[in-house]
Amino acid sequence: MRVRIDLSYDGTDFHGWATQPGLRTVQGTLEAALATVLRVPEAPVTCAGRTDTGVHARGQVVHVDLEEYDEKLIRRLNGLLPGDLRVSAVSPAPEGFDARFSATWRRYAYRVTDAPADPLTRNHVLSWPRPLDHAAMDEAAGTLTGLHDFAAFCKAREGATTIRTLQELGWSRDGDVLTGHVRADAFCHHMVRSLVGCLLQVGEGKRPVTWPAEVLAAGVRDPGVPVAPAHGLTLEEVGYPEGDELVAQAERARARRALP
Repeated sequence: MRVRIDLSYDGTDFHGWATQPGLRTVQGTLEAALATVLRVPEAPVTCAGRTDTGVHARGQVVHVDLEEYDEKLIRRLNGLLPGDLRVSAVSPAPEGFDARFSATWRRYAYRVTDAPADPLTRNHVLSWPRPLDHAAMDEAAGTLTGLHDFAAFCKAREGATTIRTLQELGWSRDGDVLTGHVRADAFCHHMVRSLVGCLLQVGEGKRPVTWPAEVLAAGVRDPGVPVAPAHGLTLEEVGYPEGDELVAQAERARARRALP
């Protein structure tokens, strides 16, 4: 049967999500714990969204196919997993559920401060050395939402589409901490961090508010857009439909996207 696992992790000491030989990764650590607990040779999992080295997650979702459901699995896993990787929920997955392809959106938050660095949050909040105009950043962000080809903000991957629907992109400020709120049906490689890097250029006054939209319209990777550091980024939540829409959404997600 298919089982859904919700988890969170501090990405500081992980070499990203995906298993890599000889490196400590989230997937490798989780799969090793599952195999030990279940007493099987391997227990491959599928996640909602792969995270890069140093990126954190509060609401990552995975599925795994097991012979049977064990209500004690969450306790047994957390008893074996390291402190920077925790399972928050384990449940039987509904019919047609796929952690990756059934998702309708992923929501990320990027946190940055323009005050002196706080040593207690240095692994989760980017420290920026100059004042940031969050209103300008928010205005520029609003010009990027919708269905677009985000090739200008993505690391090219052969055979992969860069067409995405950016459902939300905006900035808020709470004291010295600015938070970028980003939600889309899916993301291509480095997309969120490139969007943030572009908007930070606007926030410190190096670029006008109109520049991000011009970069998007150009449709090619712009060397002037920096990729923001990984440690400010957190995968906050993944959204799924209910009932028969799980299968329908998975079919839509597997189809190659195109602009109208």
